[in-house]
Amino acid sequence: MTKIIITGCSGKMGASLLQAAAGRDDCQIVAGVDPVAPQHADYTYADSFENLQTDADVIVDFSHPSVLPSMLGYAKEKKLPVVICTTGFSEEQIGEIEEASKEIPVFRSGNMSLGINLIIELAKKAAAVLVDGFDIEILEQHHNQKLDAPSGTALMIADAVSEVRTDAEYVYDRHAYRKKRDKREIGIHSIRGGNIVGEHEIIFAGQDEVVTITHSARSKTVFAVGALNAAVFLKDKQPGMYNMTDLLAEK
Repeated sequence: MTKIIITGCSGKMGASLLQAAAGRDDCQIVAGVDPVAPQHADYTYADSFENLQTDADVIVDFSHPSVLPSMLGYAKEKKLPVVICTTGFSEEQIGEIEEASKEIPVFRSGNMSLGINLIIELAKKAAAVLVDGFDIEILEQHHNQKLDAPSGTALMIADAVSEVRTDAEYVYDRHAYRKKRDKREIGIHSIRGGNIVGEHEIIFAGQDEVVTITHSARSKTVFAVGALNAAVFLKDKQPGMYNMTDLLAEK
């Protein structure tokens, strides 16, 4: 049994994690950390890591980049693995995460969905095949409460494609200049509205043909299930950086 601490327990993903864990026998939510107290929690609650006292195996983080220092400090002190699902980190914070992985196991992914990670692999394959004359555009859509743009998943897709298109240049906004599209560009576009859970589309636009790869998340449950799978996977692992590719390799 993997005992889990949720960071951001009072948010929507906190509720989804609690619900998803209720139907499993390989993990249990034992504590939550959030400035706002959860309404219906049957686990230990603390408003910060400084005030948390509990016995656990893994931290699952669906919070905010500002929580990172205290969470990593607690994890390193207690030698706890961390599953980081939060997005919107600065380059400096990413460096802090990588530094922490020298002491503890860290699983980091911009998207915990199995389907998303599959389309990322398909996008890499398509980018390798559709080379000459194909422009690449990435479109992501999320709910109107999402803080960061573009999404971490869109950047994951772009980074995967750029492993193949090594001269790629990310372009987020074209209204500021007037010129033809450079063939090296990967356009990345964000839409925010309503309660869209998550939509991602990769467009390969060529001469007289267009190839698209799409993924649609219908609920937050897919992310919660993936995060719990990552937590179970990460327990007892050695320090280092892990991602969905590592998890899938064990299946």
